[in-house]
Amino acid sequence: MRLLLQEGASRRLLTVEWRYTLPMDRPEKDTTKLQTIGTVISVRGSLVDIVFAERLPPIHSLLRAGAEKQIAIEVLSQLDAHRVRGIALTPTQGLARGMPVVNTGGSLQAPVGKAVLSRMFDVFGNSIDRAPAPTEIQWRSVHRAPPPLARRSTKSELFETGIKVIDVLMPLERGGKAGLFGGAGVGKTVLLTEMIHNMVGQQNGVSIFCGIGERCREGEELYRDMKAAGVLPNMVMVFGQMNEPPGARFRVGHVALTMAEYFRDDEHRDVLLLIDNIFRFIQAGMEVSGLMGQMPSRLGYQPTMGTELSQLEERIANTDTGAITSIQAVYVPADDFTDPAAVHTFSHLSASIVLSRKRASEGLYPAIDPLQSSSKMATPGVIGERHYGLAQEIRRTLAQYAELKDIIAMLGLEQLSTEDRKLVGRARRLERFLTQPFFTTEQFTGLAGKLVSLKDALDGCERILRDEFQEFPESALYMIGSVDEAMLKVKVKTDPRVQPEEKHANGKHEA
Repeated sequence: MRLLLQEGASRRLLTVEWRYTLPMDRPEKDTTKLQTIGTVISVRGSLVDIVFAERLPPIHSLLRAGAEKQIAIEVLSQLDAHRVRGIALTPTQGLARGMPVVNTGGSLQAPVGKAVLSRMFDVFGNSIDRAPAPTEIQWRSVHRAPPPLARRSTKSELFETGIKVIDVLMPLERGGKAGLFGGAGVGKTVLLTEMIHNMVGQQNGVSIFCGIGERCREGEELYRDMKAAGVLPNMVMVFGQMNEPPGARFRVGHVALTMAEYFRDDEHRDVLLLIDNIFRFIQAGMEVSGLMGQMPSRLGYQPTMGTELSQLEERIANTDTGAITSIQAVYVPADDFTDPAAVHTFSHLSASIVLSRKRASEGLYPAIDPLQSSSKMATPGVIGERHYGLAQEIRRTLAQYAELKDIIAMLGLEQLSTEDRKLVGRARRLERFLTQPFFTTEQFTGLAGKLVSLKDALDGCERILRDEFQEFPESALYMIGSVDEAMLKVKVKTDPRVQPEEKHANGKHEA
């Protein structure tokens, strides 16, 4: 302290010396506390600067502060030899300058083990389902490296979902990543919950639902629906709600991935990882980046967006012990697919499922746009010549119908040639056959859910393309499972002109 008060000492020396000597009032023999306890020097929202006397905590270290150590802070950068900057994973109310901060000596941990099944957790691994905390669990760091290339499987296998339009036109890959792209309110979450229901019921796998920036209403409804459907025993839910600080929303995806890696590597089970919504992960990273003072890039996104997304996505992989198949909902801001968040996410996916607001308004659920959606698995070498040929013919038929819609709107269906009228009838029946009632929407629609095998879906599409159902009204093919159910909905009359509905089949209507 005498050095500090010397005349002629520069102001900078005074400041630096004060910061370095602040914790030195502790006994010198207590070296552990000297190394692991720091002091808060500034709090700006979720951003906290902390000074340590000697050894700085490494990047990603978890620090604890507050009277009951209830405030968690993750180290993001080391400013100099004695100061670190961290992001709070909990609200910082009550945190003030001069308060002690304890270095826990490790990073954020996630619970793993069989006991986590059927439970709901937050980013810290605390159970939030009003049940006692699980026992017989292990704790692992959420910061893990992706599996090396030598361990990754090179086989291409199909992953059946039981949803006709996905299995036929954009088949998913076992161990791959699929994205559900769409704006608000077009059915991304409903499609995810239906896949959970179908996968847990059909395969001996584990489903992990990761809610990033979710509303508490959605989490509660999902928990109740999964419990009612009987799939909760093979499912884990992890939530970072939208009212939580950006640091918690930014890390909840890594917590879910750590649990998924346990079931893949230790239990040798296939995992279905559903993330809703990956855009909220990017958004949380943007908030953290802004708090850190980084220069924003295009449209205000963080300059490190590509790196942060890659660190998450590259851990989702198919190895020799099991596979993590991921289906991720991707909110598209203002339905603009050139948005950087959508563009960066596209590059990681093996299948892109694009949801259309126009199809949703027409009542064609699931509202998947078959012409914008794609999959790298849709090749003859993977799905076979017959499946590939049918998928191409379906796309061609729907594309030609889309081109004819302007002519139909201006001149009417009667001005089309006979061949074009047949094509329009085929396309409209295909559109309706590719709709499907979901198990998770039974209470809203009153229709029993249907699980359709790939074989039944292909057979139905093939028979429609061969005009076997041209005498059937279009409504007979709407919201059914296999195509044989259309037989039960209508009886074919010998004279189609008698039935008003069958005028639709003969092209006597406006499209």
